[in-house]
Parts: sequence; structure tokens; C-alpha cells
Amino acid sequence: MMKRKSIKVAALLLLATLRLSAQTDNPEKFRPVYHFTPEQHWMNDPNGMVYHEGLYHLFYQHNPNSSKWGPMHWGHAVSKDLVDWEHREIALYPDSLGTIFSGSAIIDKDNVAGFGKNAMIAFYTSNYETQEDGKRKRFQTQSLAYSTDNGRTWAKYANNPVLDNPGIKAFRDPKVIWHEASKTWIMSITEGQKIGFYGSKDLKKWDKLSDFGEGYGAHGGVWECPDLISMKSGTKDVWVLIVSVNPGGPNGGSGTQYFLGDFDGTTFKPHDKETRWLDWGTDNYAGVTWSNVGNKHLFIGWMSNWLYANAVPTEKWRSAMTTVRDLKIVEVQGKNYLTSFPIAGYQKNLKAEANRLRSTHSLDIKGFNNALKLSFKGVDLSEDFRVVFENSIGEALSLHYSKKSGYFALNRSEGGLISFHKDFAKKMLAESPIGDGRCNLDIYLDKTSAEVFVNEGLVTITSVFFNEADFDSVKTSFSINPGNMNLYRYVK
Repeated sequence: MMKRKSIKVAALLLLATLRLSAQTDNPEKFRPVYHFTPEQHWMNDPNGMVYHEGLYHLFYQHNPNSSKWGPMHWGHAVSKDLVDWEHREIALYPDSLGTIFSGSAIIDKDNVAGFGKNAMIAFYTSNYETQEDGKRKRFQTQSLAYSTDNGRTWAKYANNPVLDNPGIKAFRDPKVIWHEASKTWIMSITEGQKIGFYGSKDLKKWDKLSDFGEGYGAHGGVWECPDLISMKSGTKDVWVLIVSVNPGGPNGGSGTQYFLGDFDGTTFKPHDKETRWLDWGTDNYAGVTWSNVGNKHLFIGWMSNWLYANAVPTEKWRSAMTTVRDLKIVEVQGKNYLTSFPIAGYQKNLKAEANRLRSTHSLDIKGFNNALKLSFKGVDLSEDFRVVFENSIGEALSLHYSKKSGYFALNRSEGGLISFHKDFAKKMLAESPIGDGRCNLDIYLDKTSAEVFVNEGLVTITSVFFNEADFDSVKTSFSINPGNMNLYRYVK
């Protein structure tokens, strides 16, 4: 008995050694095919997203010296279609006011700030850190930088900060929008576990208007990265306030909630007290929308979780962004919900694959490089079902639906690298407002991530995972009807 146990332990140690060796030999092993990643080193929150002169700009929290979180800069990339990205030079560097935390960007079409017509203006948190009694102490203010060459070069405003700290420990992440009715620029900003609203006519002087948060939503941790958006529900105007929270997410660690209500230029008034989640997965955080895109609402999030972001088994780079998603408001059983679904632009690189049925319950996806889209139409919700991705070495990723509980569940604890953090192995539960009937499923798989969308994003689950081998089959508990199923391989 002892001999068998010793052999088993030795085998496990050998497997762990081989896995570590494989990672070291191939630092690009887990890099996604079609999700945005930094060329190297650390990335977290998306920042400053704005469209101008034919380019979508994506800035992001970046440590250019390490693959772990550290002194924050604004990294930069641009795209013509939100799918293919070109890396640019670092946009904003730390200065005497501190490192460069999250924020937003707008186009000053009327030159109200005086930096030039159509200047691109970025608002960001200056994060000044000191040590007192061996503990890190932060002092956060809001600053401004501007560009007159479509984001290629930047100058910081000489009189920064434009908004001083009112005595709040967590005072950060300014998101600026134009409020047409009041002819005022509105800044939404983190104030601990609430959101503060500020107004300005010239983008330099800001006055406090109101705050929101007490008695509403999830309060497991600090509120971060607010985004106030005007949307349509039919013919009615609805304001959406997106707020990230860490910790306090629905499945542990980081998560993103949203509120539906009215905003009159001063105060946000929610329609109800219900806590709604933009994404039930563990890996969609700090997401906000692009500005200067008209009536579109284009969203992207950081595809990680503060529980384990610094520990995931990548080396040259850390973290990816989610797919870019369209946001819409839909009504289900008398209630409004915010949906998110990948933009149509991804379809240009998705090649339809026919004749992939192995059996009535199995699909062949061998050779897809884990980069694919799988869709099922009209899946029956009157009984439980499963969709399971598998490979030849026993690793699996499974999606379940429970008729009794009305939950969808994505389980990543059935293989792959999971021991790098105690909280990584996870079955993520997602409440469904759909009820009886049928649903549509869309699953976007990309090397080490899965994004599940039920009914075009009414329920969304985003998760990263780290497999040793690509999946080569999909098995379902229901019979696969080729007429109700579409399988696409991602090619470029």
C-alpha cells in the first residue's frame, strides 16, 4: 500500500514538473487568439475609451516593468473595427502627483477647455502613495491630460489636479459624459462604497452635485469604475449606472453590478432596489463604455479577478480584455434588464464549420486551437441540460442548466491548472430570469477563456481557465439538431 502511494506521489510530482517546464518553454502558451492582450507585462482596467477620426482608442492600466501589478501607467492601443488592434506607445506616465489610475476620455468638440477644437481630453486618478507605520497610504485626486494629434502624444494640464480629494480614501476612476438637457459635463467617480456626481462647464472646474449608493446594491467591497449611460427602452429614456465592486461579486471576488433609473443632470434615482449583475462570471471587471460613438453603447471589461489576477500562470504578459460587447435594454416579464453581447465585427473572422457531428450528442472541434464560437437555438428549458468541452487528457469545461433552481452554472474545476490559487477552482452560478420555454446559447471560446451568452446576453458568464491541451470535442445531454446549431472556427 505504501509503495503504491509513493508511486502515485512521484507521478504527480513528475506531472507538475512537466507542466512547469511546458509553461517555461512556451511563455505564449495561454495567449488568446482574438481577445486583446498587452504585448508584454501587466494589464488591468480598460481606460479612456473614445472614438475619434476613424480610430477606436483603448487605454488600459499597465505596469511596463513587470507581469504583476505595480506603478500604473496608461497603455494604449487603437483599432478601426474593435477586433484587430495596433499597439501604441505608453500614453501617460506617473508624475509628482502619483501614478496614473483609471479614468475616461472625451472629445472637446467646442473647445470649452481651451486646448483646441476636437482635442482629446483624458481624466484620470493621480494616485499618490506613502508609507506610514509600515502600511501603504493612498491620496487620490483627479487630473487631466490632453492630446491634439488623435492620442499619439499627450500633455498634462499645468494646474492639475482639477478635483481635489474631499477626505475620502477611495476617490477615483472618473468617467465623464455630456448631459445634453442641462448642457453640463458630468463626472461619475468612486467615493468609497458610493458614487459621486460632479458637474462642469469647462472641464476644469468641478462642483459636487449628489451621490448615490447608500442602501442600494452589493457592498462587499469598494465601488469602482462607474459609468453613467443614457439608453432607450422602447421609446422611453432609461439611465444605466454601471458599478464594479471588489470584493462582493456574485461568485466571489470582483464583479460588476448595474442600476436602472433616471438622471436629471444632478441626481440619479433608481427605479427599484434590485441588485442586477452585468455578468455572473468571475472574470469581467472594471468594464466601461466608449465615448463619442453616437447612440451605440460599446463595452469592454478586464477579463480577470483580483482574487488571483497576480497569480495566473502566464509569464510574458498578464490578463486579457473581454470581447467588445453591445449593450441593450430588454424587457422580460415586466422587468428591464441590461444585456451584453459581442459585436458583429467578430463574425468576419469566424468560418462556419459543417459536418462536425460525431454523433447525435457530440461535436468534433479538434484542431480549432480553442478559438471558436458555438451557437444553439431553441434549447429546451423544461429539463436539465449540459454542454461539456473535453480533451484527450481528461480536462473539461462544462455548462449546466438546472430546471429546479433556474440556474445556469459554468464549471472550470474539472481539469487544467487550478492549484495556483485556492479560490480559482469554481462553479459559477447564474440566476436566470427567462423561466419556462426555450433559450438560445452562444459560447465564445478563446484559448483560455469562455464567454457564455444566454438569449443574446440576458444571462452572461465570463470565465478564464488554463488547460494543458486544447479541447477536441463538445458533448451535450440533448440531441444536436444541425438546423439549430452553428459552429465556427476563428481564422485570420
